[in-house]
Amino acid sequence: MSPHGRREVEHDVTVAAPAGEIYRLIADVENWPRIFPPTVHVDCVQRSGADERIRIFATANGEAKSWISRRALDPSRRRIDFRQEVSAPPVASMGGSWLIEALSERESRVRLLHDYRAVDDDPDHLAWIDRAVDGNSQAELAALKANVELAVDADNGLTLSFEDSVHVHGAAGDVYDFVNEADAWADRLPHVAWVSMAEETPGVQSLSMDTRTKDGATHRTESVRVCFPNDRIVYKQTTLPALMSLHTGYWRFEEADTGVLATSQHTVVLNEANIPEVLGAGRGVAEAREFVRNALGTNSRTTLGYAKEYAESRC
Repeated sequence: MSPHGRREVEHDVTVAAPAGEIYRLIADVENWPRIFPPTVHVDCVQRSGADERIRIFATANGEAKSWISRRALDPSRRRIDFRQEVSAPPVASMGGSWLIEALSERESRVRLLHDYRAVDDDPDHLAWIDRAVDGNSQAELAALKANVELAVDADNGLTLSFEDSVHVHGAAGDVYDFVNEADAWADRLPHVAWVSMAEETPGVQSLSMDTRTKDGATHRTESVRVCFPNDRIVYKQTTLPALMSLHTGYWRFEEADTGVLATSQHTVVLNEANIPEVLGAGRGVAEAREFVRNALGTNSRTTLGYAKEYAESRC
């Protein structure tokens, strides 16, 4: 195959789970941010029978990208074909397939196929895509294996989801602006020590932040955020605290008769191996759940409180 032409690659992984369960997990794109490390957010734009159009926001080689793909779902063959409708440079075209093959009742092989071309068949662009596809595919399949196998043991308590809300007597746009303008948080929020934000594509933000803990120490996190003006901001942390192996969430702003209901939502998967190191010997999943709920909830409620003051002062 010419290094400057159309590239075809395949990656695969063996998963200790039934093939039908794996297919259903991949078919439901709304769960992708919790399953696949590069994926930040997915919207279903249009659905007609087995065909659908989805909009994906994800990272590639550390850069935030978005594109729209068409998918054809074939549950009887446990096959999903996909094709990017409009690719993001340096990708000229990208497509492929998910194939799930049953090896036994409790074990399956998942194959991920890609075909792609680079803009102008540029060899440097093709090399960039090679790295992105290989890195993302390996990460996606490893995460798929881990998450599906965890789902088989669903009672382990490592996943928790929760939300906090505040009612604001103000405009949704003002509450949204406060959360959207995260580059000003170091001046506006007491628990934020330092922040850096880049927004090369409007509405897609890369955010680095140092957060203060109760004892005065700081820890750095990095996130990609997708912003839908005056409605919601969804995010995924790409650099995590030691106690978490996954953290996704959103800020939602709902108009009400007497103002705005502003909500912060979190979904976290705990890193069980790090619990003793972070919380001390003898501490387990129950203590880690409480710690994370309190820490994230306190910061969210603080942010919502300051956003409320900001919005109500502008009425």
